[in-house]
This record gives sequence, structure tokens and C-alpha cells, in this order.
Amino acid sequence: MTTQNQNGSLITTIENKIAILEFGHPASNSFPSDLLDRLTNELNILSKNPDVSVIVLKSSGSGAFCAGASFDELMAVSNLEEATKFFSGFANVLNAMRNCSKIIIGRIHGKAVGGGVGIAAACDYALATNESSIKLSELAIGIGPFVIEPAVTRKIGKSAMSKMTLETEWKTAFWANQKGLYAKIFETTTELDIEITAFANKLVDYNPGALAEIKKVFWEGTENWNTLLYERAKISGKLVLSDFSRKALNQFKK
Repeated sequence: MTTQNQNGSLITTIENKIAILEFGHPASNSFPSDLLDRLTNELNILSKNPDVSVIVLKSSGSGAFCAGASFDELMAVSNLEEATKFFSGFANVLNAMRNCSKIIIGRIHGKAVGGGVGIAAACDYALATNESSIKLSELAIGIGPFVIEPAVTRKIGKSAMSKMTLETEWKTAFWANQKGLYAKIFETTTELDIEITAFANKLVDYNPGALAEIKKVFWEGTENWNTLLYERAKISGKLVLSDFSRKALNQFKK
């Protein structure tokens, strides 16, 4: 499947039971709501596809892996319903990744900010390069990483999550690897891709039923995300409409 419009691209290729799912957007692979919706839908489709055992989630280009939420769309929301719906888009993606019956390998080739960190955290196994620094800058724009917090905390722990959130500074790929967000990091994207191919092919040889069942075990204790993430989306939606957030977003755009 391939979809491409002004709101970004989404391309899926399937070979040898490995689905390569690639998203892209000209603005540093950021996510407008339309692209979030398309990614959610495609994850749900792949979850039910018997010809797929493993999903490799990646983004386009050689720059950032994902810059998080679309700033243009954040600035355009004008009421609580619109704002909550936008942040619910990230909740939908995280829940689709959590509920997907396939193991998801994350190819994190570059920097990840905000929602991009959440997506990396929701992968079952994430591999990255030395360039894959991470940052949670939400407090600086008057909101907070409310929706993605459960996914990130699940991987790196509450203490590291608190540190990232309050400092709003870049953390290195080495730091992310040490905290458990990345399973391994590599010097180059060539080395990264060699490892991803080898690892994905290794998983394909396993019993798909066993993979599906072990994934359920990995995600035990997250059943409340069906309500929690949407409650968090409402918090973010309310805050993004505040005067503080409006001014901060305008400053970031300058």
C-alpha cells in the first residue's frame, strides 16, 4: 500500500513475511493528524495479515526520524474538541502498535522529538544510529508529553522519563541505549540496515503464533491505555489552547 498527499507519505512493502512500513513528511517527518490516522489504519491491517510475521517501522530520508506533532496543525486548532482529537491521533497509533499481533522493529535512523520518542518507545525492539538523539520539549511549548509518557516510561523508567521531561534537552543515542529505549546503536545507517535485515529474517523463522503470544506478554499491564491515553490527550488538548502555549508556539515558528 502507498498513500501520498500534502499531509505526508505512507508506504508498505511486504517480502518474505516482513512488512516495511515507511512514513514521511517534508517537515522533518512530523505528523499531521491525517498521517497519524493512516499509520493507525495500516498497522491494524498488517496486524491481521497472515502473510506478515514482522513489521519494520521506519521513516523517510536521512535527517530526523520524527519531529513529533505538526506545529502547523497545533497552531491551527481552535477549540478543545479539535485539540483533543489531534492528540488522540498519537494515542491511536500507540494503541495500534501495542495491540498489533506482529513484532514491530523500529528503525530509528536519526533524531526523535516528542511524539517521535513515543513511537520509538512503542516499538517492540528499536535499533538506532549514533545520530538518534532524543528530546521531549513539550514543557517548553506549554504542554507536556502526556500521551506518550506511558510508552516512554515503560521502556526507560519513571526517573529517566522525569529527567527528560523537565530538562527538555537533547539526550544522546548512547543515553537512550543505556536506558533501554534502543536495543543497539550503530555508527552508520548501513550497519543499522544490515542488523535490521538479519534480525527481521531471524524472527521470521520463529513460530508466528509464539511471536504473537510473547508480544501479549511484553505488553501485560497496559490494558488501561484504551482509556488512559485519551484522558491524557484531553489534558494536552486543553493546555495547547492556553495563552502560554499559543505564545510559545508562535515563538518556535519565528
